[in-house]
Amino acid sequence: MEKILVAVDGTKDSKYALAVMNILVSPPEEVVLLYVERLEGRSLMTEMLGEAELSTLKESIKGTEYKKELDRKAENILAWFKKKLEGNLLTRVKTVKREGSPAEEILKVAEEEGVELIILGAAGWNSLNRFITGSFPREVEKKAKVPVLIAKKPGIEEASLWRHAYYAVSLATAAVLFAFVLVTILEKLFLNYK
Repeated sequence: MEKILVAVDGTKDSKYALAVMNILVSPPEEVVLLYVERLEGRSLMTEMLGEAELSTLKESIKGTEYKKELDRKAENILAWFKKKLEGNLLTRVKTVKREGSPAEEILKVAEEEGVELIILGAAGWNSLNRFITGSFPREVEKKAKVPVLIAKKPGIEEASLWRHAYYAVSLATAAVLFAFVLVTILEKLFLNYK
């Protein structure tokens, strides 16, 4: 592959996307790292704003300390991911920062850059948020003109596996002990009944 777009946002989901890319995809000639600044935060109400309202919101925060902090955060996140990718001997890493709806911006940049694959995290919003506002990874998947790889959080971590195994053994031991006690009681009752 020549060019891949990886959408990042600083969450664990983005790190899973990077890990999946490193494991499953042969190194492309170029990676486009995209960070979409969500000026409105994670409020459910702002998901209902139209383009005109979002444009007004963008205008109203220009030059504020809030916007400067958003920009610093974006630059730090892009720099961290770029460093990780360059450490894996990728030849070219391009960083792009956009503002707005993540799904829309991911699709726009994918088209503008001519990428062959989009990789993004599963977006860790809780199920209520996804129900009300939708899942932007799914929206990207539906509307993209190129394949989309959505990296999901791994199932059970290794430490958790041991805990589950311990509980399973404990439950099995308790069940065997209960059966032994029950058989012993029933045996005594049966022998006393004769």
